[in-house]
Amino acid sequence: QVQLVESGGGLVQAGGSLRLSCAASGRTFSDYAMGWFRQAPGKEREFVAAISWTGGRSYYVDAVKGRFTISRDNAKSTVFLQMNSLKPEDTAVYYCAGVGSPRRSIANIYARPDQYDYWGQGTQVTVSS
Repeated sequence: QVQLVESGGGLVQAGGSLRLSCAASGRTFSDYAMGWFRQAPGKEREFVAAISWTGGRSYYVDAVKGRFTISRDNAKSTVFLQMNSLKPEDTAVYYCAGVGSPRRSIANIYARPDQYDYWGQGTQVTVSS
């Protein structure tokens, strides 16, 4: 079965950086679009970033544009989220997610959590002020 395992979260001061990783197994990683979502206490899960199955297109929520970068290494079946210039409002549990259909365009659905079939367990990111 498909498994997604996140790592790389932690406690960092405002202005610092973290790189999250999500290792996938159980299917041909390179055929599937991937995304990152986050959920802060008392708030709904929100879209952060996504990358197409080809790796040629990436999408970001406005709040992280210019600070976060999503990338993928198909040889390692891993998707990354490089987070720079972190702010206290970035504090949340970060989840990796994968769409269920191979080679599917996510141009119109990348921000919708109901369009992702597989989820990791989450990794905590805490940014202190």
